[in-house]
Amino acid sequence: MKKLKVKKGAECMACLACAVACSEAFYKVSDPSKACLQIVEKKGAVKPVVCPQCGKCATVCEAGAITQNAKGVYMINKKKCTGCGKCAEVCPFGVLVKAEDSPASKCIACGICAKACPMDVLEVVES
Repeated sequence: MKKLKVKKGAECMACLACAVACSEAFYKVSDPSKACLQIVEKKGAVKPVVCPQCGKCATVCEAGAITQNAKGVYMINKKKCTGCGKCAEVCPFGVLVKAEDSPASKCIACGICAKACPMDVLEVVES
């Protein structure tokens, strides 16, 4: 299974380079709120929150727009997506994005964010 992961022991400096790279890739705008990962402060440390490919989004998609590919990544078929936002509501990690007037988007483990991170905090792995 292909996943985006936070490297153990890596320290995020909250520069948002990863979030900006993601939002530019998906929405062609520099807006961290539209990124498929979030940077949060938890117990005094700043950490990226990434999609673990749990599939909860797929279970609530009435249109059948979210399916798992051969590498284990849940993908959204933008042509099938009705834009209802139920997938974003059910995401336990808050990393599935439902921007206004757009289909939903989620991490596809493409690695754009990992390449943009100057602290080398993120990595795409096969598990």
